[in-house]
Amino acid sequence: MLLVLPPSETKRDGGRDDSALDLAALSYPALTPQRRETLAALARVSKTVSGASAALGLGPTQRFEIDRNRALRSSPVMPAIERYTGVLYDGLDVDTLSAAEREFAHDHVAIHSALFGLVRAGDPIPAYRLSHDSRLPGLPLKRHWRSAVSAELSAHAGLVLDLRSEAYAALGPAPDGALYLRVVTENAKGRRVALSHFNKKAKGEFTRAVVQAGVVHPDDASLIEWASGAGIRLEPGPAGELDLIV
Repeated sequence: MLLVLPPSETKRDGGRDDSALDLAALSYPALTPQRRETLAALARVSKTVSGASAALGLGPTQRFEIDRNRALRSSPVMPAIERYTGVLYDGLDVDTLSAAEREFAHDHVAIHSALFGLVRAGDPIPAYRLSHDSRLPGLPLKRHWRSAVSAELSAHAGLVLDLRSEAYAALGPAPDGALYLRVVTENAKGRRVALSHFNKKAKGEFTRAVVQAGVVHPDDASLIEWASGAGIRLEPGPAGELDLIV
């Protein structure tokens, strides 16, 4: 079982003392060539403030993001699931997970980064700025990541549940047989309506519940049955989708 999360624009500073990025320490080693190319392209564009601002869509108050990118190779690292912040990761609330729950998360949660491709929850990464819509000269991110990430997801044996946004899913579509989690609400007529901003919190809380339960579900039927017992409304949606009803 693998839950695939999106990253977030916002990230924590800091990390473990005397640590630095080591690509060999990341999961999915087949992605190392793409990671090296992306790091090199980001380093090139970060040489000037104007070039980095244009490529990354940054404003005057976000100069610190350029400084982060310039220090990528030497800045300290922390587990990816701790690095990312924002609404989804607030719902996940990793700081209150036990050691056993963090270990389960590492085994069964992946995060799709525009810089590193797929990483596991416990993989050590630095703070950085690169988004799905960033424009690195000579390196279109969609073309760069799409096949490689899709291949890694296709190689996974077992249930793959995709919690990514459409923009990140386009950087590496999940294979046939994977399921996309859609967060919906029901209106007065019982019609299901997709949520926008609030879907992130629901996805984070759902991921937390799965991690805390510690059950490896072989298929969607098992996941749905567990959710029902946990007080979570999870039901089949359109083909290839599960509806999380909030």
